[in-house]
Amino acid sequence: MVRRRFATVLLAIAALVGVQLVGAVPAHAATRTLYYDASQAQEFVAVVNQAATVWNGRVSNVRLVPVTAGRTPNIRVYADNGWPRTYSTGLGNGRWYMGREAVVDGYYPLRIATHEFGHILGLPDRRTGLCSDLMSGSSAPVSCTNANPSSAEAAQVQGNFAAGVAAVPQREVLTVG
Repeated sequence: MVRRRFATVLLAIAALVGVQLVGAVPAHAATRTLYYDASQAQEFVAVVNQAATVWNGRVSNVRLVPVTAGRTPNIRVYADNGWPRTYSTGLGNGRWYMGREAVVDGYYPLRIATHEFGHILGLPDRRTGLCSDLMSGSSAPVSCTNANPSSAEAAQVQGNFAAGVAAVPQREVLTVG
C-alpha cells in the first residue's frame, strides 16, 4: 500500500517536471547463434553452406553460422555413402550426414541439406508426400527441388527457439518410400 502511494507520488512529480516515462516494451527472444562444422561434408560443403543460408533467410531468432577457430560447433555435418540422417542431441545440437545414396538416386542435394538442418532445428519428418513441405523428405517425388521450408515449418522453428523448447533427442533416417 505504501509502495503504491509512493509510486503514484513519483509519477505525479515526474509529470509536473516534464519527465517523459516510456512504457515497458516486451522483450523479444534474442537470436541464438548455432555454429556448424561442415569440414567433413566433403563435396557437399557448398550445399551445406547454402542450406544454412536458406534457413537464415526464413527465420530470425536462430542463425546458422560456420564455426570459427577456437569455438566448439553445435552441429557437425558429415558425408558418407548411406542415406541422409540426423542425430539430434537437443534443440540446435547434433550431427547429420549428407548421404550420397539419396543423391545418387536423384534427390536434390540442397533439399536434403535443408531438410537435415530442419531436424536439428526441432522439426520432425512429416511424410506428407508434398514437394511444398520440406520435412516431407523422401516421400516427395525425386523430381522435387524445393529446398525452402514452408511458412508453417519456419513458424515452428521460430516457436521452438522463442520458447527455448528442448527437443527430444532423435535418430532420424531418411528412407525412400
